[in-house]
Amino acid sequence: MIPDSFLQFYEAELSRLRQKGLYRSLRVVEGPIGPTIQIDGRSLIQFSSNDYLGLATHPRMMEEAGAVLKRLGTGMGASRLISGNQQNHAQLEKELALFKETEAALIFSSGYLTHIGTVPALVGEGDWIFSDALNHASLVDACRLSPAKVEIYPHLQVDFIETRLKATPPRPGARILIVTDGVFSMDGDLAPLPDLMKLSEKFGALILVDDAHATGVLGPKGKGSAEYWQLDPKGLLTMGTFSKALGSLGGFITGPEMIADYLRNRSRTLFYSTALPPSVCAATRCALRLLTEEPQRLLSLRENIAYLRDGLKKIGVDSSPHPVPIFPIIVGSEEKALHLSQALGDRGLYIPAIRPPTVPANHCRLRISLMATHTREQLDELLSGLRELL
Repeated sequence: MIPDSFLQFYEAELSRLRQKGLYRSLRVVEGPIGPTIQIDGRSLIQFSSNDYLGLATHPRMMEEAGAVLKRLGTGMGASRLISGNQQNHAQLEKELALFKETEAALIFSSGYLTHIGTVPALVGEGDWIFSDALNHASLVDACRLSPAKVEIYPHLQVDFIETRLKATPPRPGARILIVTDGVFSMDGDLAPLPDLMKLSEKFGALILVDDAHATGVLGPKGKGSAEYWQLDPKGLLTMGTFSKALGSLGGFITGPEMIADYLRNRSRTLFYSTALPPSVCAATRCALRLLTEEPQRLLSLRENIAYLRDGLKKIGVDSSPHPVPIFPIIVGSEEKALHLSQALGDRGLYIPAIRPPTVPANHCRLRISLMATHTREQLDELLSGLRELL
């Protein structure tokens, strides 16, 4: 029997979350996820999906995943280092490395597992991690799991890292790891990778960039941060996920073969997680091909980004100058964010309120995310609703 003291504590904590406007509950979405969704029998235009290119319901991806599902089954039954590594996994890694223009790729069962399995393996006792203050929670947790010294630097402030390294040089032989989001998921701004690369060369640091919201979005061909900034991808380690613009599931790291091989032997989340189902790998491989075969999807996304940016500017809302599909509207308190989300919901627009701990206190917001498959009429509905309520 569960002790009453535990249940009383959890009940009190849930009550506190309700009072502060931080309580969360799960809503059931009916049917496929797209620019419109069904919730409680209502059809809503949704602006909360990271399926930026609208690939999650692409007929070819569904067909290819279904064919592999029928042939190979629903799961692998073991980690990749036991008996859970099939040709689909190996081919996906090969094709991903070619896409990212690196020597090797290593896939994990999720982006979160990629982060917490990679960072603690790369650096240890006596080493130094510099982590941007607004990095994704999975990177934050990954840094906490490492025995290395972790320094949180102010958002985008590269000079802070250089000042600290000059003031307190690391011990001889210490490894320095700089971890940053490529696209920051709550603000839509970009890491200054060219400046970080210069710092890397100066101090012999390794840069690990999370390209979760950049893969399939940034760069002429959607290859991500390195392509966007015109940097040599071989000078970076890139982490990311297939669950955003690629419309699938799983995480990855790309970089030198030596590091991929090292992680195969040292990453605990690779050791102790069941491998991705082969049908999921098939869907992701199809998504990589579609980026090349259907370039109009990326073009449509960028046209939607430009259209919404111009529309928001006319009603006094600034947004990132970069071609990212993330538009935060910061309103401050939990109450304001929840009220605005509900008011937009009453108008048929689904944009959940983002509250702590996802964002800092008093920085609650609506996070608008665009898809290539949103129509101009849907964007106009959004702008009309915001114009009335802001």
